[in-house]
Amino acid sequence: MTWTWIWAAVMVAAAIVEAASVQLISIWFALGGLVALVLSLFDVSQTVQIIAFAAVSVISLAVFWPLAKRLNKKGYVKTNSDRFIGETAVVTQSISNVNAQGQVKVDNQIWTARSENGENIQEGALVIVKKIEGVKLIVSIKNN
Repeated sequence: MTWTWIWAAVMVAAAIVEAASVQLISIWFALGGLVALVLSLFDVSQTVQIIAFAAVSVISLAVFWPLAKRLNKKGYVKTNSDRFIGETAVVTQSISNVNAQGQVKVDNQIWTARSENGENIQEGALVIVKKIEGVKLIVSIKNN
């Protein structure tokens, strides 16, 4: 009867870890513990219980892990300023890296801007946002 309690404890512990993490890291052991618990209730030998626990845990991991990864796969969603990378902007103040000046307007927002390769860019030019460094957009002239 002690193995019944051991398997029950394994199931509860795995379920608690799973509930705390919600990352599908221990549910496999809860399934294995359930099978071993049922076997222990039918007085199956401890060796068979342990083998069943290990086998069910490994098989459920192998079968369900790829499915779980696919279901949990989330695409990268641009949410803040990084959404401007790759966007076209209009230079509202001439850009000069040497003089530390320049602004662009992108998506109706004004940003401080610097040229990616150090070239001066005149007001009114169209540029592409290449990256963001701090609060500055790094841009290059848009080639049509």
